[in-house]
Amino acid sequence: MFKRHRRLRVNKNMRNLVRDVYLDADDLVYPLFIEEGTDIKSEIPSMPGIYRYSVDRLKEELDEVQSLGIKTLLLFGIPKHKDNTASEAYNEHGIVQEAVRYIKKEYPDFLVITDVCNCEYTDHGHCGILDENGYVLNDVTLELLGKTAVSHAKAGADIIAPSDMMDGRIEKIREELDKNGFENIPVMSYAVKFSSAFYGPFRDAADSAPKFGDRKSYQMDYRAEFDVLSEACEDIKQGADMIIVKPALAYLDLIAKIKRECNVPIVAYSVSGEYSMVKAAAQNGWIDEKGVVMEKIYAMKRAGAGIIITYYAKDIAEWLREEKK
Repeated sequence: MFKRHRRLRVNKNMRNLVRDVYLDADDLVYPLFIEEGTDIKSEIPSMPGIYRYSVDRLKEELDEVQSLGIKTLLLFGIPKHKDNTASEAYNEHGIVQEAVRYIKKEYPDFLVITDVCNCEYTDHGHCGILDENGYVLNDVTLELLGKTAVSHAKAGADIIAPSDMMDGRIEKIREELDKNGFENIPVMSYAVKFSSAFYGPFRDAADSAPKFGDRKSYQMDYRAEFDVLSEACEDIKQGADMIIVKPALAYLDLIAKIKRECNVPIVAYSVSGEYSMVKAAAQNGWIDEKGVVMEKIYAMKRAGAGIIITYYAKDIAEWLREEKK
């Protein structure tokens, strides 16, 4: 006799009873773009519904995020001043540092993750210090990343997330955090971060597009699978507590691979391009926005990601709440 698989799909209650992939608001991380200045709430043209906020306008957004049960934020800063040494990245009173202080004072229950990179802070848009030929210098850049991580921790950050893709950055950041008394601050490493066309809207959001060239000499090549586990395992060896795969949707196979091989929490970053493509198609009436978003987020969970960074976090939290009613 053939098996009747449809018995377990007969109605919603039955389907809910037997499902084995779960999603909760606790799993979601909501990215925030913080711009230096006052009275700023500026919608990002390529990311409808996502805004840049100045610190004094954060309250309206944080109140909503908190009411939806989202507990974790990821901060990106947009400074007024940029230079070739990314000096605002590690300024003790820089935009991210001040945003962290505000959030931890006014909303102490939020977990605050800070992105550590130089691309938003350099006048050339690359993730590190350049030599005279425009090549990103790895070891010189590590010193700045260590200083930035410590300045974020001093401001009150709960988790440090380096995204620069310099070799040895986790070891340097871990060393500097420990040396300054922050041995209990976890490092969430963008260990598996590809040079991707899916980042386009983010560069619009964070003013971080490189002024020349590209980032292929330090971000990973999507045609090469051989170094995926090497990158992840090396960062864990150096002290990473969690591993990010970025982008998420086109790399589900690698999320699953790292989940099998690495005994740490895996984070999927559903990036700006993934958000904007779905949003644009939904606004044109071509797709069911909720249906598509939930399907792809569950795919990330099914692949092995325990944590999802997504610009759809607020919508997902609301949809999950509606499902429970």
